[in-house]
Parts: sequence; C-alpha cells; structure tokens
Amino acid sequence: MAVRIRLPGGTLKMKIYRELRARERERRVPVVKIGSVYLTWWSNSRPPLNDQLGAPDDPDRPKPTP
Repeated sequence: MAVRIRLPGGTLKMKIYRELRARERERRVPVVKIGSVYLTWWSNSRPPLNDQLGAPDDPDRPKPTP
C-alpha cells in the first residue's frame, strides 16, 4: 500500500514498482527511485487527462494538416 503525504502544491507518494501507475512508469510525473522504493510527485496543477498525445508545444506531437 502506498504512503501518501499531502504537501502544499501537491502530493508525495512512496510506492513499490508494482503499485506504480502508467504515468509514473512512463515518467510523465516526477519519479525518484531510492532502493526498491519509488517517490512520485503529483502536483495539484495537473495537465489535462488527454495529454497522452503530448503537450500542445511538444515537437513530437503530430500537427493537424490544413
């Protein structure tokens, strides 16, 4: 079970690998590994959930054709 510490500006979570979410495994949120424990930071100002295609200014994101 993950340990969650609420802090101003976000939440610090301590987890083991099998508890990580896809965003955490793909490092789309800040993650630090210390031994077998992963520390993840979930900011209160999250990007939209549909960020799977990348951020709007992401150079690798496909551009719509006019």
